[in-house]
Amino acid sequence: MNNKVMIFFLLAVFGAAAGGYWLGMRGVTNGPVTTDSGPDKPQPLYYRNPMNPEITSDVFMQDQMGMDYIPVFADDAQSTGPAGTVQIDPVTVQTIGVRTAKAEHRSMAQTIQAVGRVDFDEQRLVQLHPKTEGWIEEMFIETTGEPVRADTILLSLYSPQLVSTQQEYVLALKNLETLRSSPFDDVRTGAEELVQTTEDRLRLFDVPNHQIDDLKRTLTVRKDLHIHSPADGIVIRIGAREGQYVTPQTELYSIADLSRVWVQVDIYEDELPWINIGDQAHMTVAAVPGRTFVGTLAYIYPYAESRTRTVKVRMEFEDADGNCEARAQLPARRRRLSLKRRRAAVRKVGKGCVLATASAACSSFFKVDLGVEARNTAGMHVTHLQVVGGY
Repeated sequence: MNNKVMIFFLLAVFGAAAGGYWLGMRGVTNGPVTTDSGPDKPQPLYYRNPMNPEITSDVFMQDQMGMDYIPVFADDAQSTGPAGTVQIDPVTVQTIGVRTAKAEHRSMAQTIQAVGRVDFDEQRLVQLHPKTEGWIEEMFIETTGEPVRADTILLSLYSPQLVSTQQEYVLALKNLETLRSSPFDDVRTGAEELVQTTEDRLRLFDVPNHQIDDLKRTLTVRKDLHIHSPADGIVIRIGAREGQYVTPQTELYSIADLSRVWVQVDIYEDELPWINIGDQAHMTVAAVPGRTFVGTLAYIYPYAESRTRTVKVRMEFEDADGNCEARAQLPARRRRLSLKRRRAAVRKVGKGCVLATASAACSSFFKVDLGVEARNTAGMHVTHLQVVGGY
């Protein structure tokens, strides 16, 4: 009896399993599963690749990775945006706090701040060398840092060549005085030319005018002759001392005119588009608190430092103290027509970037080039809106 009940129970279980499998097979279809097949259910216009919206198909299919194509219905196709347009319902826009702003052309400016070093103006450096050999008899300017004016006596020099030239000049003057009353014009002219030639030789040796005048008046040869400063400035180097034998290769003095100084500043590469030669620059110096110097950007060096990837910029300032640290400020006044956009609206994708535009509820994505000005390679117009905030 028990065996018959067990056999009957197993047959019932097997029959129920077979019936369920048969009913399940009837519900399997070869297309996408739909929950309602009534006449009011909208039919898809086409199917879109889930990874690339520009690839579409009239029939349902799967991509190479086995992902189902997404159906696109008539309501979705009403968007006038390009492929890839994302639509967000107004409730969601309000919830996540999306804010938009119209993209517009606007002038841009940027202030660049950097630390620089004040240096001498190389065009106003003077190096003084003697024009002949000799010995320094006396030095009137003996320390560096002393200010000098043009034509200030720096030192006196004894040179046998200068002494002999003075003697020739005195003899030429006496000869001219003797032959001045000669009845022969050629003789008088020759005596005058000899005086002029000898005087020119003294001037070529940088003999000052007052000593030539004294020599002409007194006819007395001097042992030592003065060397004068050729320009105003500050003595920054002394190359010889009293009693030293000097030659034309010897640097006696180096004098710098500090009425105008250079300021060398390092600028990063991304700041270069904002500056131009001739821009106004402002500088403050710790040694002169409360004062702002106004100068000009004079030169941009055509190379970059390999270690810091910075470019040196030279600015010129009038009436500034030299050889100290300065804080320079470049109010970059370079204006350019550019498309305004917020950095927060840019999202990087691979090697390019995308920018959300159109409206808060319907946004498209375009490839843009970032830099001082962003140009939309897909043809963005000024009337487009840009998403500038949200979560």
